[in-house]
Amino acid sequence: MSNNKKFYITTAIAYASSKPHIGNAYDIVLADMIARYKKQQGFDVFLMTGSDEHGQKIEEKAKEAGITPKEYVDNAAGTIKEVWESLNTNFDKFIRTTDQDHEKSVQKIFTKLYEQGDIYKGHYEGKYCVPCESFFTPSQLIDGKCPDCGREVIDSKEEAYFLKLSKYQDKLLEYYEQNPDFIKPDSRKNEMINNFLKPGLSDLCVSRSSFTWGIPVEFDKKHVTYVWLDALSNYITGIGYNPEGSTEQFDKLWPADLHVIGKDIVRFHTIYWPIILMALGLPLPKQVLGHPWVLVGEDKMSKSKGNVIYADELAKRFSVDAVRYYLLSEIPFTQDGTITYESFITKFNADLANTLGNLVNRSIAMTNKYFGGTVTKGESFDDFDAELINFANDTIEKYYKYMDIYHNAEAVDAVMALAKRCNKYIDETAPWALAKDESQKDRLNAVLYNLLECIRLLGIMLSPIMPDSSNSIKTQICNNDTTLKVGKSESFTVGTATPLFARIDMEKTLAEIAEEQAKIQAEKEKAENVATVAQIGIEDFAKVELTAGKIVDCEAVPKAKKLLKLTIFDGKQNRTVASGIAKFYTPEELKGKTVILVSNLKPAKLCGIESQGMILAADCGEDVKVIFLEDIEAGSKIR
Repeated sequence: MSNNKKFYITTAIAYASSKPHIGNAYDIVLADMIARYKKQQGFDVFLMTGSDEHGQKIEEKAKEAGITPKEYVDNAAGTIKEVWESLNTNFDKFIRTTDQDHEKSVQKIFTKLYEQGDIYKGHYEGKYCVPCESFFTPSQLIDGKCPDCGREVIDSKEEAYFLKLSKYQDKLLEYYEQNPDFIKPDSRKNEMINNFLKPGLSDLCVSRSSFTWGIPVEFDKKHVTYVWLDALSNYITGIGYNPEGSTEQFDKLWPADLHVIGKDIVRFHTIYWPIILMALGLPLPKQVLGHPWVLVGEDKMSKSKGNVIYADELAKRFSVDAVRYYLLSEIPFTQDGTITYESFITKFNADLANTLGNLVNRSIAMTNKYFGGTVTKGESFDDFDAELINFANDTIEKYYKYMDIYHNAEAVDAVMALAKRCNKYIDETAPWALAKDESQKDRLNAVLYNLLECIRLLGIMLSPIMPDSSNSIKTQICNNDTTLKVGKSESFTVGTATPLFARIDMEKTLAEIAEEQAKIQAEKEKAENVATVAQIGIEDFAKVELTAGKIVDCEAVPKAKKLLKLTIFDGKQNRTVASGIAKFYTPEELKGKTVILVSNLKPAKLCGIESQGMILAADCGEDVKVIFLEDIEAGSKIR
């Protein structure tokens, strides 16, 4: 397929408040896969990603760090970019909302919308979530907390500018009806219509006057542009839009062909953003893909839960392609996917090492062993060959079908099914047996040719998913033909067989990870326990509940050499406490002892153990001594 059609694809820009985890990274990996696939088809592709760098949350984090907001976001944006690059993603532009041209264009957009009556000044009074940078009415809260992230909200009352969403509500609904594929999956579109458009839209707050870290409103400098008008506009400012005169690049690329975003921000991209574009008189993006989340087990990733997995660290340990493969094969189109170290290693060994790696390795090795590295397209043909060729043709059809509609997990499943079918074909044809019979030489040649031709097809189809492995396959079979059609190659002269993926020792690797996590946690606890010069009042100390607790059981944690798992009776019930004292005490030395327990400490997960408190101990040089109590009953309060 060859054409010169443009394809402009974007990711949501990452919020520059902290290092992105593997769930955040799914955006860019998915977009990169789509971009590579479109290039494979001959499209002129432009992929843009970036960082969202304004807002109250960043202003507060910078203050806590003792640096300016600009210094803070410079560091954060650099980290985001490094993580994206570590995943072998080939974006054409990384936009930052602190870029001067972006800021100037946003100011012009704000002024234009104000002057034409789509933005007006008013007052906002309501509940505000700082981390989500969102306002809510009391009825929208869940148990008095933010409905999106579950954190505490604050009362906020301030002067603000508003965008007239209600003015464009009917026009947007009409657009949905005329463009049924605008939002994918369909369930996201139904949610927008039923939960937001039909009940009626409230006008959107687009400025803030209670903090200063943002793009100043051109005609009212005590206001800064609020997050969504600033952040969403990146999709047009990043390619040269300005109300006073846009660039050739903007004229070429807009409207965007695809916005790739997480399901939690579909509302902003399919209601707020289209209305902003309508107000500017610009065409709407052709499609918005709201992908599911990547969960850790059953939970959303969160630093407070201690279950964050970072994509770049995973890539360093297991390879970039392994991370890309897992994300693109394990996240369904409509449902949340999940990741744990156990599931990652299991899939790595089954799919990459056993199925794909083994197929490539032994096919090339047999070609070298039996034919000196060269086989040709043969005449020998039987039912096993026909079945394999039909399977390969069906796989190519499925690959195009699923990749065209961004069902990447189904596409990967189809490709790996062909690899499995090739392995079955080896068992069916038994090349090692054919090699013993000189009269079967042509048959053996045909078998190995069929295998190498299917491997060539696998390399092409895996190219957008695992680019490095795809290149390795092409190098090993010495064939760069990218025609996705069975029987295209006349012959193969292969190189040296090099393993694509080596099997991972599950038990050993999990133990290493657990030890590393325990070390990080111990260093964190040590840093938190370092005395500071700052004094606290009696009311602060009174918040700490100290209770006498009796250790009724104690055991070592197999995968963490430094941790002991304590079962402590606090006078009412048993609770589990993970403590990094295994170097200094055996379980037998602790059983039956009474200790001082910090009983109102927020639970934390350490190496899979939910620790419900902390025991007090003294640092004595390189030694640590637990503080034991005598003649004091469990449950006694310590003051």
